[in-house]
Amino acid sequence: MKHFLIITVIFLAILAVGVTLDTSSSIQTSLNQFNNNIRWQSLSSPGELSQAHQFLKTQCETCHQPLAGVDDRQCILCHSNERSLLIRQPTAFHADIQECSTCHLEHGGSDASLTRMNHSLLVTVGQSLVNTDGADSQDSQALADRLDQLQRQARIHNGGNPLLSKNESLLNCTNCHANDDRHFKLFGEDCGSCHGVDRWTLADFRHPPSSSMDCAQCHQAPPSHYKPHYKKMSQKIAGRPNTPVEQCYQCHQTTAWTDIQQLGLYKHH
Repeated sequence: MKHFLIITVIFLAILAVGVTLDTSSSIQTSLNQFNNNIRWQSLSSPGELSQAHQFLKTQCETCHQPLAGVDDRQCILCHSNERSLLIRQPTAFHADIQECSTCHLEHGGSDASLTRMNHSLLVTVGQSLVNTDGADSQDSQALADRLDQLQRQARIHNGGNPLLSKNESLLNCTNCHANDDRHFKLFGEDCGSCHGVDRWTLADFRHPPSSSMDCAQCHQAPPSHYKPHYKKMSQKIAGRPNTPVEQCYQCHQTTAWTDIQQLGLYKHH
């Protein structure tokens, strides 16, 4: 009986040592896998970079400075040669702005958009330029005067357009969107009296009835209507061989430009 107990104790001791060695080996293997798959950058990152900046995901120091955060000069260093961006009317103002990270927010995920527009931030950036250019700066004074003018204009917007916030009311839409004016300046430059900043369409807009003959007040015919194509194709297809270009209502429906009277939807261009 004594020998049996001794043998049992020795067996349990050997088994315990084996389990301990196996557990230590498993822990070490897990640690090795953790060290190989996890970098310190992923432990301190607030989120994944956008797809455009994925190549920088292990190079935090490319954009960030110790104790200072994002260095906008690094953004400019990479993007200053994008001439196509700087010469387009809607984005030309980037040439004068030194605050990239105020609008272009990173670490929102790989599918996040860095160009999603926030019009209120434009006002914040513009006001900061006034405060940093210096009181004696001629450009700063001109910008301050312009903001004052827009503030007076904003009071009108705030009273009549619930689609605009206080900051958004300060913006001069035509500085960026003059080339997008579908009204051909027939309604002036005060876009904010009708439109919001999230879409051009107006939910409450109702097109005049199909009996209206004032189409030319808002609409302009396409270039093809001022060429031989109009007589050879458009007039014949619509069955209106003598209709002047300005009389849109003779051929078109108000549902769509391609909805031709007595013919239906038709696109021949």
